[in-house]
Amino acid sequence: MIKKTRKVRRVSGSAARARRSRRAASPEERSGWTFLTNHAHVLFCLAEDPEVRLRDVAERVGITERAVQRIVTDLEGEGFVSRSRVGRRNLYEVHADKPLRHPIEAHRDVKSLLTLILRGRAPRAAR
Repeated sequence: MIKKTRKVRRVSGSAARARRSRRAASPEERSGWTFLTNHAHVLFCLAEDPEVRLRDVAERVGITERAVQRIVTDLEGEGFVSRSRVGRRNLYEVHADKPLRHPIEAHRDVKSLLTLILRGRAPRAAR
């Protein structure tokens, strides 16, 4: 007699949350692409709430926490974001005066993009 066994896959907490948030996406979000990159989405989250945890950013954007860490490192390396420690937390400062990177949008700065996307939204910390 052959006994069949089932494989059990364990998924880390942040990966499971990212998967759940992907499953809960609307039909428009499930199409596989957006007009803005994950770098832009992370930047919006940091601009909205400078004290946000990267775990929360990952959940909102729908990517892993490790991917958010890499994006924040990219943004910090290019001078779009500064990170400082306040106790056990990070505080992020977005440098809105930096010009956007691509030649098509280089005539605009980060502030223009943030204003366009976040216009009328109160910072999350104030909600």
